[in-house]
Order: sequence, then C-alpha cells, then structure tokens
Amino acid sequence: MAIKMKLDVLARLKEAGYSTYRIRANKIMGEDVVQKLRHGDVVSIDKIDLICRLLNCQPGDIMEYVDEADSEE
Repeated sequence: MAIKMKLDVLARLKEAGYSTYRIRANKIMGEDVVQKLRHGDVVSIDKIDLICRLLNCQPGDIMEYVDEADSEE
C-alpha cells in the first residue's frame, strides 16, 4: 500500500494521555483499530479524523504517501 504511517500513533496517543487501556475501556477505538495501529497499518478515514482530533494534528502529520514504483527500484 502506498499510504504509510509516519510515526508510532499509539505512542503519541499515550503521550497525550490515551493509553491502549483507556482507548479500549472508554470505547474510543476498537481492538481491531488498535491492532492495525500497532502494526503500522492504515486505518479508516473516520479513525484518522478521530486520531487527529485527539492529537490536535493534521492527517499529513501522521501518514504519508510513498510511491511504490520509486521504492521498487
């Protein structure tokens, strides 16, 4: 996939006071989303929106486009 996470979102959320326990207990995000973030996978735009609100950032701050054709060379 050409969209990649630029940073460890879960670590940033934890710094902002949102531990994985709190995320699950308060039903901020489901376990499937937490696992995707843990593995650096891209999540839905709704979750990107939520992450940006929690971290007070822009989508480009947490993910980037990487041209796969350039990376294959």
